[in-house]
Amino acid sequence: MQTFRRSRYDRRRGIMRKLTKAVSVAAAVAMTATCFSTTAFADDTFKIGGIGPITGGAAVYGQAVMNASQMAADEINAAGGINGYQIEFNFQDDEHDAEKSVNAYNTLKDWGMQMLLGTVTSTPCTAVEGEAANDNMFLLTPSGSAVESISGDNAFRVCFSDPNQGTAAAQYIGEHKLATKVAIIYDSSDVYSSGITQNFTAEAANQGIEIVSSEAFTADNNKDFSVQLQKAKDAGADLLFLPIYYQEDSIILKQADTMGYKPKFFGVDGMDGILTVENFDTKLAEDVMLLTPFAADAKDKTVQNFVKTYKEKYKDTPNQFAADSYDAVYALKAAIEESKATTDMSASDMCDALKGAMTKIKMQGLTGGEDGLTWNESGEVTKSPKAVIIKNGAYKAM
Repeated sequence: MQTFRRSRYDRRRGIMRKLTKAVSVAAAVAMTATCFSTTAFADDTFKIGGIGPITGGAAVYGQAVMNASQMAADEINAAGGINGYQIEFNFQDDEHDAEKSVNAYNTLKDWGMQMLLGTVTSTPCTAVEGEAANDNMFLLTPSGSAVESISGDNAFRVCFSDPNQGTAAAQYIGEHKLATKVAIIYDSSDVYSSGITQNFTAEAANQGIEIVSSEAFTADNNKDFSVQLQKAKDAGADLLFLPIYYQEDSIILKQADTMGYKPKFFGVDGMDGILTVENFDTKLAEDVMLLTPFAADAKDKTVQNFVKTYKEKYKDTPNQFAADSYDAVYALKAAIEESKATTDMSASDMCDALKGAMTKIKMQGLTGGEDGLTWNESGEVTKSPKAVIIKNGAYKAM
């Protein structure tokens, strides 16, 4: 999803982080990296590759995608596969690093990948998409939200793009009359944050929202937000819009509490993960809202079954990254069935078949809302945005 900045990860684990992870549909998802053999498989399976961070600061995203994708593949295989053929799923760790992501892509090509589910975060996804476009490799990212992440006609996404998140957030705040005076704190060094901010600001005017303060920070100065918070408070903002990631969100909530500033807080998908921040008092996140296509407490039976199974398998509550990737695997299944693609196709022939089929399929999925999920020729998804509010340390649908 997202242009996630590289974390300061323990260098002593460098060796372990370079090990690759092979995940077969016949085995449980392994959470420790293992070396993968490039031995060729028989031409009687659909070979889906996956790439994302399962170690490092962005691991919460990559692990969710890996887990839910494997879960979907297992379900499909147990139900008879796709047109009678099984899926092989192989997920590689990229540590949220563009160069390592390209290396992982090449490893998957050597394995025989026919289509790519990934990558998880935007900067690596953009790098890999350049390679995939040159190879005519079909790419479906569950969460790479930067515009550039699906620049080729071979690429599609399940998540909202960065600009669309900004527009949808402003519309939600305006239509639900959450505030009329809004302040923004954003990361000007991050294309994800800047893109959302730009579109939010443009749409705010259409929603009768006054932007009373818009203050930036950068990746090199992301620990002290007292100046930005004071300007928002002095400007009378009754809602603080945070188009940033959960690490900075947690710091802002702490510092706002310390200074006695208690506006409404509204974030985007990068905020998902705030309840997992080490040593963060989740009481500070009470009543915080964020835009997301998925709420784990939704009453929908499909969502409830997904959450129940995910919790049983992985001892964790699935987030929106898990939901988007689960939908992505089922979208691949639908596109394969629509195109009548076969297991013996080359990756390039598979790509030609799937990119034509993606604009014809419609599926409900976990994140489709009332209208379901559809895709246009640019690879962008159409689905209904939702918002959740944090209550008692858990997300609740609004």
